[in-house]
Amino acid sequence: MKKKVIFMGTPEFAVPILKTLIKIKDIEVVMVISRTDAYVGRKKELKMTPVKEEALKNKIEVNTPIKIGDIYTNIKNKEPDLIVTCAYGQIVPKSILDIPKLGCINVHASLLPKYRGGAPIHRAIMNGDAITGVTIMYMDEGMDSGDIIKEAKIDILPEDNVETMHAKLSKLGAQTLEEVLPSILDGTNERVKQNVEEVTFAKIIKREDEHLDFQKKALDIHNQVRGLNSWPLANTLINKEEFKVLEGFIGEDKPQDKEAGVICKITKEAIGITCLDKIYYITKIKPFGKKVMLVKDYLNGVNKDKLMGAKVE
Repeated sequence: MKKKVIFMGTPEFAVPILKTLIKIKDIEVVMVISRTDAYVGRKKELKMTPVKEEALKNKIEVNTPIKIGDIYTNIKNKEPDLIVTCAYGQIVPKSILDIPKLGCINVHASLLPKYRGGAPIHRAIMNGDAITGVTIMYMDEGMDSGDIIKEAKIDILPEDNVETMHAKLSKLGAQTLEEVLPSILDGTNERVKQNVEEVTFAKIIKREDEHLDFQKKALDIHNQVRGLNSWPLANTLINKEEFKVLEGFIGEDKPQDKEAGVICKITKEAIGITCLDKIYYITKIKPFGKKVMLVKDYLNGVNKDKLMGAKVE
């Protein structure tokens, strides 16, 4: 007899997890729970979540409660053997965690106990980490604090950003879940408690985290730009005008007798800004109210003399 599974998830990251569950012969996804439809974009179009859209394609019952506790009875009546979550976006209360016979498991985009919380991919890149991964874990009442079932590692390459690692980790999470799920279903999986002395947190990105402070080393700036691309994007002010910064590189040259946070060089393709140790060259931007563009295209329509020596705030 197939095991009954309820899946909880919201963004595109969670879709491969749902697809994996759907294709496994030994289980039946009896319900999907996602966040409510939301207005998105400049036109404020009402859109369903990627997970809800995928569930409906596969004719699976979908619930989108404002609070997960509101559908406690519905979940209990499904008599699930297992609940699987991935980037759902709500804390699941103990009353629901206690329902499935085999427990509740989560697919988390970090190597726990490092980076518990809502922005593990962003924070890993912003902190300059060379390795990250995914963790399949049991859920408890804490935030990402349950026992570890299995982890899988992956390198963060120098050219990676949030968008590329998002795609890689989503795929890795689905693969790792598929590998370990048979042992979870038959009760033979490993279960290791997290080392509380190694816990770190990946707090949700706030507006102040997006602002570039060039009173830092160039590598810190570079990692912050990578760690926020392609959402929500790093930002800075040049001549009091806001620019989103998408891409750049660290120059081999060092600032000569210039304070940090000043435009010191302009090439055909980049704007060079002094940092504490080196020059950071911006190559792709989004000027306020405009589309994303290469710096070389932006420079075609501006007075470069007004840019040189400008304070970057």
